[in-house]
Amino acid sequence: MADVEGLTKDEAREELKRLAREIAAHDKAYYLRDAPSISDAEYDALRQRNLAIEARFPDLKRSDSPTIRVGAVVGDGFSKVIHAVPMLSLGNAFNEQDVRDFVARARKFFARDKNLELAFTAEPKIDGLSASLRYENGMFVQGATRGDGTVGEDITANLKTIAEIPKRLKGTGWPEVIEVRGEVYMSHADFAALNKQAQETGGQTYVNPRNTAAGSLRQLDSSITASRNLKFFAYAWGFVSAPFAETQWEAIQRLNEWGFRTNPLTIRTTSVEEMLAHYRSIEAQRASLGYDIDGVVYKLDRLDLQARWGFVARAPRWAIAHKFPAEQASTILEAIDIQVGRTGALTPVARLKPVTVGGVVVTNATLHNADEIARKDIRVGDSVVVQRAGDVIPQIVKVNLDKRPSGSVAYVFPDRCPVCNSKATREINENTGEPDVVTRCTGGLICEAQAVEQLKHFVSRRALDIDGLGDKQVAAFYKEGRIRLPADIFKLERRDGVDFPLLAEQEGWGEQSAKNLFAAIDARRAPDLDRLIFALGIRHVGETTGVLLAKSFGSFGEFERVASAAGEGNEEAVENLLSIDGIGQTVVASLGAFFANRRNRAAVDDLLGVIEPKPFELNVATDSEVAGKTVVFTGSLEKMTRAEAKAMAERLGARVSGSVSKKTDILVAGPGAGSKLKKAEELGLTILNEDEWLKLVG
Repeated sequence: MADVEGLTKDEAREELKRLAREIAAHDKAYYLRDAPSISDAEYDALRQRNLAIEARFPDLKRSDSPTIRVGAVVGDGFSKVIHAVPMLSLGNAFNEQDVRDFVARARKFFARDKNLELAFTAEPKIDGLSASLRYENGMFVQGATRGDGTVGEDITANLKTIAEIPKRLKGTGWPEVIEVRGEVYMSHADFAALNKQAQETGGQTYVNPRNTAAGSLRQLDSSITASRNLKFFAYAWGFVSAPFAETQWEAIQRLNEWGFRTNPLTIRTTSVEEMLAHYRSIEAQRASLGYDIDGVVYKLDRLDLQARWGFVARAPRWAIAHKFPAEQASTILEAIDIQVGRTGALTPVARLKPVTVGGVVVTNATLHNADEIARKDIRVGDSVVVQRAGDVIPQIVKVNLDKRPSGSVAYVFPDRCPVCNSKATREINENTGEPDVVTRCTGGLICEAQAVEQLKHFVSRRALDIDGLGDKQVAAFYKEGRIRLPADIFKLERRDGVDFPLLAEQEGWGEQSAKNLFAAIDARRAPDLDRLIFALGIRHVGETTGVLLAKSFGSFGEFERVASAAGEGNEEAVENLLSIDGIGQTVVASLGAFFANRRNRAAVDDLLGVIEPKPFELNVATDSEVAGKTVVFTGSLEKMTRAEAKAMAERLGARVSGSVSKKTDILVAGPGAGSKLKKAEELGLTILNEDEWLKLVG
């Protein structure tokens, strides 16, 4: 696996795409099926690599990035609960330097606050299932799973069977309404007893306590949940009708007073060295705790400072999980397969002799690209070391050359697409003049793999989200000729029984299922603008970029006009796109190339003939003086850091841009402002100093 610092931009883009897809699949397995296919350490390493690549290439961050997604969309079987306050994920630290960096970031963020002493709490990270418990007037009234962080499953009846969850709060002083959050888990002793009973009765045995606890909590029959003797640690809260503490430490003590079990290994400290010492102490006790943990969580103690530091994507800046290290095992590489993606990228995948690493069976590992295979000299038949960490799926750390079979030959990467036999090439990077690391099929849409993957992307959950058109169905419709381009999806019903046999009469279909599919398609004839832009599958335009473009242009017509003009070399259009904070040269070039392609324009025009995209409506605080305005910060700010200023502006509904243009409404200029200030003056824009900005926003 190539080191992040050694990745080219195109290589990083491909890795982020693969990481997003793989992590989403693992999220679904973990949160909805309670059956993860990889270990927590391996999963965390995927997210760590994703985060590291995004940090080095921020303009490549995808709209479906794991860093802006929590959990998975809830399944059927339980009613849905909308969390009043989202249940967020945590950023990860994997070594002591990551923790030191976390503390350093906190000190830097609050650097303007003289003589401010920062304290942190440190507590074990329980390996169970997150739950949110709503109390009204001290009575437990509703409980829910995390779900996707915004919408969870109502599992109130099951949570009421857990003895450690109070039905009525003890003591006094609790808010009229409070959502207490924590982790449901199963102890090692109860897990062993459950498996022993299952063996004696010939029933199902279970893999590990975490999966068993999660599965028990999501039973439709609450009597099954009651029989599992689940437990609960409280460590956080969501919505509260009134403040009840000033610090994290004080809040934990209050939760304990109200009848919740809180972890006795939680400490408060002002020293990063003490934080790390506590981590090492907990790791040493790990085997004797009687329940599973996978790290230590550090949180900024003062709640007002937590609010000021805020959030990044779907995780708080003020907390981080310090994870325990990964594991390794040896196995045999039995074959190397080539997969063809939506953009024609040829991705090699190692097929491994199944090996168990820390309780999880590993059968596949990504090999990234031809350079990675050559660098590690990976060959079919090799004995390889697999680590439960790394890229996309388990990482091949190294080859055991002492065990290499005689007659072994180096792997030759194909120069032909395995699907359509078109030539496969490595494009020349315009910036470096060197071949890109990714090999691509040149067949375009004549390559069935690319065409089908593009259609799968178009209907996927995070794009147009057409229910009933899963991957297998899209591939089948493509093979039959029913769907070749996105517009064909919206012509399915009209052509059914005319150009193709009636769908209702085909194997696996019926009249009702066909009606349901057509209704699901009709429900997407007025797609959200950001989803449509993302669904088009333009290279380098992910979900987040789709939102940025939709927010900036408001309508598909305006977006298409500017992107098309950029493709024709119009400097004003290019500048317009580059003025959007988060949009760089790579995205602009990709947009221009897409709309400069006649085949793409024809496909888009055909699509617009059967759909009506919704205009993008900005959801902002209407009572803010800067709501809906575009703001640029330049120079040195003296009363707050640049990060805090940006966070403040966005909370008030403003759009923060990185460059000055005609679309800029306000330039906030501190000492040392240079070219941006000069340009703003030339354009006659509103220019404020820091004090004037603070006065404006109150």
